[in-house]
Amino acid sequence: MRMRGRVQLIGAGVSGALLAPLTLWATRSGDARLKSRLVPTDLGERDPEATPAARRVYAMLAGLENDARRGRATRTVIGQHVELHNERYNPEYGDYRGTKQPGYYYGKARDITGRLPGFVEVDLGPGYHEQGWAVGETRSYSRSSWPGCRPHWGYAEDAVDLAVGVWAGLPRPEDGSYNPTGTRQDCSSGTEVSLPHNGGGPAGIVGFSFHQPYPGSPVKGYDQTLRHNSPCAQDPDWFARVVTQGSAEHKDLLYDLGYLADHLQYLAERGVPVLLRPYHEMNTAGDKDGFWWAAQDPVAYRKLWRITYDYLVGSRGLHNLIFVWTPNSWDGHFGLEPWKYYPGERYVDIVGVDDYSDTPSRPFRGERWTEFWYRGLEQYRKPRVMAESFHVPLNSDQKRTLSTTPWVLWTVWGQSLTYDNISSPRGKNTPADVKRTYTSPQVITGTDGGKSGFDWRSLAKI
Repeated sequence: MRMRGRVQLIGAGVSGALLAPLTLWATRSGDARLKSRLVPTDLGERDPEATPAARRVYAMLAGLENDARRGRATRTVIGQHVELHNERYNPEYGDYRGTKQPGYYYGKARDITGRLPGFVEVDLGPGYHEQGWAVGETRSYSRSSWPGCRPHWGYAEDAVDLAVGVWAGLPRPEDGSYNPTGTRQDCSSGTEVSLPHNGGGPAGIVGFSFHQPYPGSPVKGYDQTLRHNSPCAQDPDWFARVVTQGSAEHKDLLYDLGYLADHLQYLAERGVPVLLRPYHEMNTAGDKDGFWWAAQDPVAYRKLWRITYDYLVGSRGLHNLIFVWTPNSWDGHFGLEPWKYYPGERYVDIVGVDDYSDTPSRPFRGERWTEFWYRGLEQYRKPRVMAESFHVPLNSDQKRTLSTTPWVLWTVWGQSLTYDNISSPRGKNTPADVKRTYTSPQVITGTDGGKSGFDWRSLAKI
């Protein structure tokens, strides 16, 4: 019988002198096996120039992962994805008709529970159906190539302002950034834009996704992120040209990455670490609505990731980034097995999944909810995250999710926190589900009045 790496020998004639060396050997053997499964905790192993703040954030998440791998009690950071472009400009988005202030679904968790998310992910892409990359107002981090005061682009400023606000606090003292109060006038519309206040001090950690319209797309919007609207729908060689240095398509790719990098660089200058999650759901099962980078040749996909990494970290010198790789749930319907798309150890810090396959009431293959994906990602010595889910982890159908699958971070997608869509207003989560999750001792929330149970100020050192 093996118990926690020790061997119990049963039977007569086994002396203590023999038992002690065998027990010591088994203990050391078990320790070695455990050590081989633990996650490195220093981001500097991947990027020796990683910023101190990025190292602290990664070490925190890696520590939570290692607690889980050791079988210790651990906690999960509860996160919320915020679709700023839809909140700002889409009146049919969310739990009431009408446009909303940016960060509406960041603040909505507090409206329900009195507590904010501990992690907020914003999306710099895809744009809102306008021509070319642009910005709402010209700032120091906006190169002259990005036109300013353009309609439907103010959310790009909201993205960086919200990220700084979550990391450093809103409102906060004047510190050289643009909107320490969280309020500004939108240049193109003249309307007042106000981000949610969160207590005025460090309140959590932040991430960026990038729903990038296909390189060379004249219009920037979600439709242009989809495979069937991109050149690869008619030209099977197009993607290979995107990742071939010197091609026109490759230059278009770098131009788009320049837009992302300019905004990330501002955050780097403000000391804000960012969990960057590019090119997600790459393992689509051939669904026509997959992204242009999905269902491609795995070798070419890995090259795309590495080009992006080398551009951001090498060419642009961004060392505040924590790279997150998240395939679709590999159920054979939404996605296929993703392993061949893995970019490589030195290009990835965190692994996760976008899970739209199983639901709390109908877990995949009848197993415990989300366990199939959690177990599959264990092969990587990386923190594991639920990067996108319609559901909060603790709900009326699944009250033990974080005991059986203690994800380091769990992010709820956009409006699904309270709402499904206009034709089905019942929502994915009840207020009781959201309260059960946000008030659980297994969950780390954002600071707002000292209710998070975590010292975000110490992590940020602000």
